[in-house]
Amino acid sequence: MRDRPSLAAVLAVLALAACGDEAPGPLFPAPPEASGPAVAYGIWTPAPGECAAELHDAHSVIGPDGKLYPTWHPPEDPSGCSFGHEHGRDPRGSDLHAVVGDIPFGLANEALEAWDPANPRREDHVGHKIEWENDVAMELEDGVASATFRVRCDVLTKLHQGTHSKDAFTNNVHEQVYHLRCDDGTGMSLTLLTAIGEPGEFTRSCDRETVVVGPATPANSPSGGGIRLIPDRTCVERHLFVAGGEWSNYHSALHENWETSSAIRTEGGRTLAFINPYYQVRLPSRYHDPAVEGIVRRPVDACRETLPDGRGVRGGPCDESGASDDPGILWNDERSPFDGAGHFIDVNANIVKNADGPERWYADPYGRNARTTPFAGSVPQWIARKDNQVGVLQGGPVVGSQRAYAGAGTHAPN
Repeated sequence: MRDRPSLAAVLAVLALAACGDEAPGPLFPAPPEASGPAVAYGIWTPAPGECAAELHDAHSVIGPDGKLYPTWHPPEDPSGCSFGHEHGRDPRGSDLHAVVGDIPFGLANEALEAWDPANPRREDHVGHKIEWENDVAMELEDGVASATFRVRCDVLTKLHQGTHSKDAFTNNVHEQVYHLRCDDGTGMSLTLLTAIGEPGEFTRSCDRETVVVGPATPANSPSGGGIRLIPDRTCVERHLFVAGGEWSNYHSALHENWETSSAIRTEGGRTLAFINPYYQVRLPSRYHDPAVEGIVRRPVDACRETLPDGRGVRGGPCDESGASDDPGILWNDERSPFDGAGHFIDVNANIVKNADGPERWYADPYGRNARTTPFAGSVPQWIARKDNQVGVLQGGPVVGSQRAYAGAGTHAPN
């Protein structure tokens, strides 16, 4: 295991930076040694030729509950082997990393094991994706003065966004981590299972029509704000398959946008913090098709498919990768361009309503029932003592749209 400060230790720095007082000690104390592994730890299995599981599992962090969690790692080990998947941008470059430390993958999921043991939500390892940016320009809306002011914010966020399996067709509950600090004093560190849209269905990405699929996991998944825009066979046939002389529109056919709408609320229902970032992905490795067994189809197979009317896929990633002519390029081949590694976010509204404090809260895994003391199945949250409405007037700034995170050997599932 690498030597690193635990999340509990670095949150003490957060208290100091926010309050301007002497450090009061760890904000959310955790033991220096893990009490045991979380459910999310050690679940990744390497494919032939990839790094050993022991190398992978060495990238770990002790969470505020004292358990051991997987965390970010590069797509390749310094020894030269590949892990076959990536987790987005290295968080150690974020100005917030010194404050919040490494991000435990699966902390809210673990809390649900205690909060509602009959209805766990266990997500795969590879879907955890990190994005961040320092000094993001945003606009502060002052409703009293009817004025706007420019502020700058550091943002570091993680969403579990699986784009290789059928999970998100029905399952609307996904772990979200969101750290924000702005130069006007706005700040929050949130971890929760955010419900994105309705369980059992998704929204078709190319026309925003609802697609009902089936039961969700957990069976009692709550409804949530936002939507999961996911491509299906309709989108692929409409925009990827074209007649001779035309070019396929990959963006319209194969682009995901998970528009979140997340909040931390008290037992009485008062909103303490609200965010609605959008998490986008180019070229996912799957799309929905109810006509096939397993309801999952692979975009790379469409590269070589011809419809009865003669339309086919032309240009773009299919041709550039060679997948149009090579039937040996399968969906989980590192040569396939459809690996879901091109992900980025829109930073939208960031609202804090906590002027009277306290800054430390404990909410259930879904961000509800927030109290000032921990309880079984609770997740620690930090919210600045402030009332504000920080956002942007015409859509959020885009972060990471020019980046792709695949390394040598990265492939679906990713």
